[in-house]
Formats: sequence, structure tokens, C-alpha cells
Amino acid sequence: MNPLHVVCPHCHTTNRVHTDDLGNAPDCGKCHEALFTGHPVNLNATEFDRHVMRSQLPVLVDFWAPWCGPCRMMAPAFEQAAGQLEPRVQLVKVNTDEAQGLGAQLNIRSIPTMALFIGGKEVARQAGAMGAADIVRWTQSQLSRASTAA
Repeated sequence: MNPLHVVCPHCHTTNRVHTDDLGNAPDCGKCHEALFTGHPVNLNATEFDRHVMRSQLPVLVDFWAPWCGPCRMMAPAFEQAAGQLEPRVQLVKVNTDEAQGLGAQLNIRSIPTMALFIGGKEVARQAGAMGAADIVRWTQSQLSRASTAA
């Protein structure tokens, strides 16, 4: 039973969770809220860094903006994908209007763009709106590709 670092979606505290306990609805040691909600977490730039750099789970990020029609169309699909991918993957959303520096730093050129981070490093990126099944399939294929490359 190896403990993993999992960042709380509510208070952004790093928690140690045994891999065997991931599916048992673990709570945050600080705020006692659920570590996995089945919903994407909205993050600002500081919270993004904390989740991507400290979490030992893969983090799938939806870079979006409120004025973007395809982003709004994809939002329910990303929500559905969160329910299917957690607790193996944390799903988060970053509003590029509010985190413009982060978007520039990561060279986000179009939205919606999904990026998959493992161990603090971006391992895959996909631009354009996708349905829930395609998001899940794309994420799982990227995870298997990353695990065979490791």
C-alpha cells in the first residue's frame, strides 16, 4: 500500500492517501471534505500549480473561457468524464481569461484545450471540443502511452 499525494479540491491541502483507499471516498485531513467529488474543480493559477506539482495522480486540465461557445458545449461532457475518470485522474478547469499568465506560460493558443499532466509535467494535449466518451478514451489512451514510456 503505497501512499499517494492527493490535493484537496476544496482547501487545496496535500493529503496522503493509500492507493487501496482511493475508491473508498477518502476525505481531506484538514477540511474533512471529499477528495473526489466526481466534478471538475475550478482553479486559479496558484491552485493549478499546487494541484499539478503536488498531486501524484494524473491531472486533466480543461483550459476554457466563458465567452467560448465550444468551451460551453464541452463543459457537460467534461463534467461527465470526471465522474468516470475519478479517482484515477483529477479533472480541473482553468479559465484562461482569469489566468492569462498561465495560459501564456503553457502556450495555450486555442480553447478549449485539454492537457494531461503527470508528475508535474505535461504529457499530452488536445485542442477542440470533445464528447464525454471521447474525453475518457483519449485520457485512458494517453495514460497507457505514458505508462509504457516510463
